[in-house]
Amino acid sequence: MNTQDQWKRYKNYLDFHPEISLMVDINRMAFPDDYFDLIEPRIQKAYRDMDALESGAIANPDEKRMVGHYWLRAPYLAPNPEIALNIKNTLRSIKDFARDAHQGKIVASNGKPFSRLLLIGIGGSALGPQFVSDALQTSKDPIIPFFFDNTDPDGLDRVLAEIGDDLSETMTIVTSKSGNTIETRNGMLEAKAVYESKGLPFGKHAVAITESESHFDRIAKKENWLARFPIWDWVGGRTSETSAVGLLPAALQGIDIDALLEGARLCDEVTRKKETRTNPAALLALMWYHATGGRGKKDMVILPYKDRLQLFPKYLQQLVMESLGKGRDLEGQIVNQGISVYGNKGSTDQHAYIQQLREGVNNFFVTFIEVLKDRQGNSLQVEPDVTSGDYLNGFLQGTRRALSEKGRESITITIEKIDARSLGVLIALYERAVGFYASLINVNAYHQPGVEAGKKTAALVIHLQTETLAFLRREKGKSFTAEEIASAIGSKEEVEMVFKILEHAAANIDHGIRKVSVMPPFRSQYRYEK
Repeated sequence: MNTQDQWKRYKNYLDFHPEISLMVDINRMAFPDDYFDLIEPRIQKAYRDMDALESGAIANPDEKRMVGHYWLRAPYLAPNPEIALNIKNTLRSIKDFARDAHQGKIVASNGKPFSRLLLIGIGGSALGPQFVSDALQTSKDPIIPFFFDNTDPDGLDRVLAEIGDDLSETMTIVTSKSGNTIETRNGMLEAKAVYESKGLPFGKHAVAITESESHFDRIAKKENWLARFPIWDWVGGRTSETSAVGLLPAALQGIDIDALLEGARLCDEVTRKKETRTNPAALLALMWYHATGGRGKKDMVILPYKDRLQLFPKYLQQLVMESLGKGRDLEGQIVNQGISVYGNKGSTDQHAYIQQLREGVNNFFVTFIEVLKDRQGNSLQVEPDVTSGDYLNGFLQGTRRALSEKGRESITITIEKIDARSLGVLIALYERAVGFYASLINVNAYHQPGVEAGKKTAALVIHLQTETLAFLRREKGKSFTAEEIASAIGSKEEVEMVFKILEHAAANIDHGIRKVSVMPPFRSQYRYEK
């Protein structure tokens, strides 16, 4: 296609919304001319499904739950006055708490104002807050955030080392809807132990975000934590950024949460409309459907050309893959659906995987995220009439054209600048695009049976470890192979797992397991010597 024809196609398909400073360009997706006419009945069904969801229908049938993250930024849409009041009261409590922390009315156990924040969560309870925190961080933030987002002991130690002596002025937020999330529980116990080792009462530094009467809620109440904020069963972790999960740490950091909510609310209004060619979320969902054949045949590559959006691909990876990666559809038929998502920031990607994207296997489509404003104030001219930001724009436009020349499809999303409002727009845009696409492929976007299956398997591993260690303690001083131990504890079929447990236990000092190495490794012997 020559440049004049490309320009005509660009003008024909460009979707722009000045009220939210958003443009979506789909002209470099190679859909046929009659695509929108053919797909219109299906996207109209997606609109109806979304209307039902927002009205309070059971949109998560497997867990028999409503799905209400859209109400968080528009409480008047909630299906009953009680939910609307809870949302409003929680938002007011978040603002009051953050204001009191900033003004020194809420202080650490040593009487000093809080200057650090440690957020303990996993998945959506950490990814959204991390993304927003990193994107909007400034040198003037009143409270500096840190994150426990895994159960890796070395990772926890690294974060605690960064906080260092400032732990005495660090508030810790523990976020878990059910209170049964193992990674979060472990992080809480590790943090609590460090606080107490320094003579700091954990409860005087701790805040809970959880469901009412959950395990964490009861702990927080019993130990008289600083505060408890609610998360409701109709808010999923990956769509929780506009709940207390995302708003509380953002407010404490000093982020304008009203602007974040406004951006999300305005984007919801735009994407609630049923004129497909001017609905940016519908356009995204339909481009995904075109690119993947509605069967996940191609990967989604997210390339934000802005350092402040470097965590956006990671955030979208969970939102898209956990929502759409499903084995069965709503009728229970095996479909093995999903879209794989990965990404990197531009122009870093110029030196990473653009070579393969342009000339390797064509198993992807790209979404470029373009931010027009480079920085606050003037930029240095690195060449006559050229700034560093001009080069960043040049790399984006050049990469987009280079991929197009090789038949690689791409979408370009353009926003004016990075601020709380624009992040709210991006979050809401993708939340609704995921909802639309889920309707197109007829899956439940709001549960995660695969994640639950992984948790059950982890519980099996811990049970086997308990049995293995108990056996070795009973036989203190005697050495056994993994096969001998598996047989002795009645788990011959799990000998590989027993071997992996022993290898891990022997590599650490915690359990007193000594390894006598033999080649090949699976013939090694293990004994308890503590």
